[in-house]
Amino acid sequence: MSPAKKTPKEVTTKSSVGEKKNGPVKKEEAGIPIYNTVGQEVERVALPKKIFEEKGSDKLIAQYIRVYLACQRQGTISTKTRGEVAGSTRKIYRQKGTGRARHGPIKAPIFVGGGVAHGPKPRDFSLTMNKKQKRRVFFAVLSQKFSAGDIQVVSGFSEIKPRTKETCKVLDHFASGEKKRVLVVLPEKGFEHMRQGGRNVSYVEFADAQTVNPYAMLKARKILLAKESLAVLEKRHHEN
Repeated sequence: MSPAKKTPKEVTTKSSVGEKKNGPVKKEEAGIPIYNTVGQEVERVALPKKIFEEKGSDKLIAQYIRVYLACQRQGTISTKTRGEVAGSTRKIYRQKGTGRARHGPIKAPIFVGGGVAHGPKPRDFSLTMNKKQKRRVFFAVLSQKFSAGDIQVVSGFSEIKPRTKETCKVLDHFASGEKKRVLVVLPEKGFEHMRQGGRNVSYVEFADAQTVNPYAMLKARKILLAKESLAVLEKRHHEN
């Protein structure tokens, strides 16, 4: 017997199923959502993979934190030894015949006002890390925060008036239940009003997109990224 021919109806049905499989999500729908200052999504921009899809090891991130915190130590504390304390070097009483312990100058560490034995002295606590490692950690932390949903891109920060009440109202749309640790990343110029309105808010920290560091991002529970900062981050990626 000859094989049965497929009807036109069957052929069209099969091709329509194939179209569904080949196009689940468009590229435009997979971009980063941009929100206005009221918390509404207004547009989407293409996802910069080189910024938000960097892979980094937890060991390298931990190493960066250790280096960063070590470099924050000033190392300026200083105590005086018995040779540096101002005072007489005279023997306080004779060596024998008093019934007391043998002593020399009153600047000895066991006396009040004397020197400090084995006390701290100024020293350099700083550690180093090469540029490639720092760059990898920065974009790895940025990617982790973005995949966890802790980063939101906002447009309209430049239009906010320099008032604490208005700034808090804007922040409540994005971090109402996550106060205490909010990092707002802004370009260097053009956002002075936003900084002025939020400088009295205890749970908000501002950082420039050109100089923000991974430690500040790791501390923050929510990161609000100005739309204009995306271009700065891309430029920073190329420079490194």
